[in-house]
Amino acid sequence: MNKEKAIVVFSGGQDSTTCLFWALAKYKEVIAVSFDYNQKHILELDCAKNICDKHGIEYHVLDLSLLNQLAPNSLTRSDMKVDKEAPKGSVPNSFVDGRNLLFLTFVAIFAKQRGINNIITGVSQSDFSGYPDCRDVFIKSLNVTLNLAMGYDFVIETPLMWIDKAQTWKMAYDLGVLDIVKEETLTCYNGIKANGCGDCPSCKLRKKGYLEFKEKYIIDKK
Repeated sequence: MNKEKAIVVFSGGQDSTTCLFWALAKYKEVIAVSFDYNQKHILELDCAKNICDKHGIEYHVLDLSLLNQLAPNSLTRSDMKVDKEAPKGSVPNSFVDGRNLLFLTFVAIFAKQRGINNIITGVSQSDFSGYPDCRDVFIKSLNVTLNLAMGYDFVIETPLMWIDKAQTWKMAYDLGVLDIVKEETLTCYNGIKANGCGDCPSCKLRKKGYLEFKEKYIIDKK
């Protein structure tokens, strides 16, 4: 097993960017892979490319446009507004059916061709917004399935699985990339960089986490 190389599922958002720099601190060689599924916040791919170009990271974008056709939702349809709160007993309409399943499967295929075993993704069960494909049980299940399907030893790593947004900000700070994550990433469901629109669920979660990070870790108080 190659323990010196890793691939990061990279969206250009807060979580995956934090994971990217976590991987760079752990592995000698890191490749970032993004997906184009005709998402409304397509600017995230520009953010991802810019971060990789700036830091000399090999970067690839894979076409997953079929996902847009199969799974209409508020992140791919301009006539569908993002739920501010999910209807009781259901997932938010920003959930894209099969997204992490397909992302990780295609990245695994890519990784095997490169002789890479380690795959890193920024999913979190602590701040998973009700998305079933961000749960630890799903990741562990898929890891086993991919190994069986391809006769290969993949290791899916989830550095953020059991930490909240405040702790994710703290991780970025500890890695020395807090300003990069604050200013150069796109997390907003409405496609606005950095602080975003401030109103969508993703922006609210990001801001809440940042304020808790500042208060708890007293980073900006002097």
